[in-house]
Formats: sequence, C-alpha cells, structure tokens
Amino acid sequence: MRAWAVVEAGKPLQEITIPTPEPTGQQVLLEITHAGVCHSDLHIWEGGYDLGSRGYLKLSDRGVKLPLAMGHEIVGRVLKWGPDANGAGLKVGDHMVVFPWVGCGTCEACRADEDNMCLTPKSLGVYQHGGYATHVLAPEPRHLVPVGNLDPALAATYACSGITVFSAINKVMPMPADEPIVLIGAGGLGLNAIAVLKAMGHRRIVVVDVSPAKLEVAKREGATDTVLGGDSDTAKRIMEACGGPVRAIIDLVNGTETARSAFDSLRKGGKLVQVGLFGGELAVPLPVMPMRALTIQGSYVGNVKELRELMGIAQKGTLPGIPITRMPLNQADTALNRLREGKVTGRIVLTAEGL
Repeated sequence: MRAWAVVEAGKPLQEITIPTPEPTGQQVLLEITHAGVCHSDLHIWEGGYDLGSRGYLKLSDRGVKLPLAMGHEIVGRVLKWGPDANGAGLKVGDHMVVFPWVGCGTCEACRADEDNMCLTPKSLGVYQHGGYATHVLAPEPRHLVPVGNLDPALAATYACSGITVFSAINKVMPMPADEPIVLIGAGGLGLNAIAVLKAMGHRRIVVVDVSPAKLEVAKREGATDTVLGGDSDTAKRIMEACGGPVRAIIDLVNGTETARSAFDSLRKGGKLVQVGLFGGELAVPLPVMPMRALTIQGSYVGNVKELRELMGIAQKGTLPGIPITRMPLNQADTALNRLREGKVTGRIVLTAEGL
C-alpha cells in the first residue's frame, strides 16, 4: 500500500510504500476512497501540543511513532476481513465510514462502544496508520457505519468533525431553541456545529471568529449572529450579541485568548465546553467557580454510538452539508499546508480518484 506520511515532525509529508496489512481476528481491510484533513492533524504533524506553563507535550512521549500516515476522517470500501468477522454481514465493496477513535478493544469503555475513553488509545491516524493512504485496517466491524445515500466526502467529516461537535452540543443540551449557543471558531468544526444545531431545531446560533471571511460563510450556513474576535473586547462583544452573559459556549479553538473570552462571557450557571486543541492555558479565579456555579468541561471527539446516531440524522436529509474542497490523496502535504495557512473554508477531503 502507498501512504503519505509524516517521516519527520514539521517536515513535508513523504510518499512511502509499506506492506498492505492482512486482516486477522475481527479486523476489516478497506480501500480508502476519501480522507478528511483535520486541524488536529497539524498538531500531530508538528509533533505535539502547547500546554502553556506546563510546557510542550511531545506526541512521541505518548507512543506516537513515525513514519505515520495521518488522517482520521476515513471512508473506504471493504476488501476483506478476518475469520472472526464472519457473520457480521459485511460484503466486499461495502462503502463505509470508519470510526477512528479506537482503543484496546477489551476494556469496559471499549465494550460499551465508548472507545474514545479507552485509557490505552490506538486511534487511526494517530497511533497507527490512518486515512492518508490507499488502505486502512479497522479493528472490528462495529467501527464501520454505512455511507448509504450520503456524499462520501461529506460523510468522511462526520468521523471526527461531525461527532466532535455532536458530542459537545449534547453536553449543553437540552436548551430552549431561542436561547443563544455560542460557537467559537468558524472552521470545519464550527460549520458542522451550525449544521447539527440546525438539524436539532436550534434557532439562535452565535459564531465567533477572527476572520471576517469565515464569519460571512458562517452566516451563510445558518449562524444567526456573528462576532469578530481576537482582542480584549471579544467577551464584551459576545455578550452584546447575546443580550447578556451566556449559558452555553462551545470553544472549538480552545486557545488562551478564546478560553478567556469564553469564560468571561458566562452567566451564572453557565457552561463552557472545551473542544479545540490550539494550546495554552486558562487561569480561573477559584471563588468565582462555586459563587457563579460555573462548569468547564472538556469534550474529546465522540464515540461510535454518536457516529451511528449522527449518520442516521444525516441519512434523513435533515443535516445540512458543509463546504467541501476535494483534492487528490497524493496532494496531502499541499492540503495540510493550506490548512496551516488558514486558506480552507469548511473541509478539505482527499480522494483516491486518479491515483
């Protein structure tokens, strides 16, 4: 199989040839047709995360080994499977979304279909080869969800961007449909979050970003209000847009400045759900937390149950699509750099066509 891999952190991706894996046990081998390019791939490519005063977290210290074919928003066609997957109803050629946030497969979390909470993660595109390749190995049939009648390029984004925002939104629901929910970030995650909220029937969606162009796209995709961020007055502008302090904010960027603006915008009893991995830290005045009954909660991607539920919503036609830019799989490095330079609206999805 061919892969476009990180061979050295921060250096251009390289095309490599490695043996195509032979599935054993419950494993399923798929030929990749589509692979989304996610912002978290940039952190993997760079080699780690900024932890503010706690330093820099090197992914190599967490077991990430190079060379690595990144990519965790994967759609492919089933080629073959191991003997223990017989009876799972698979057919050669089945077009599937691959759930990437896999774990050990045996712990309580994994057996409850909550693999993303496994203490020994083996995520595709992070700890093992993922979507920037011609083939991928899914650990079990339960990690596959049929594409059905969906555009496979859009369906690929649901494996990370989609379930990440779906899981985060579920952490602030239920809420009255006309009460503002604030989304910080109008990239691929933000646009998918707008789409999910609209599918849920939510009517007041406030989007914050530093890019006027991205805010225009967010407005076009269904945001009811937009706020230009990036300075010390961002919290003030958020509250002005919402008519006062806010009950629910989902920070899809989650850097030092966005976290501070979000925290300062919360009302009594408000909740901040932190999703993004931009980096930095948030200093919290401790007495304020109990006095205002605030909640700060992290939300890490989503589980395979949420992927199935989200795909079901999409199959019904009630989930609006987001802007998709298709690029050939062998241009993965170019796509990654376009994302790094902030030149992407919605999502770039790599396709195997023409390889």
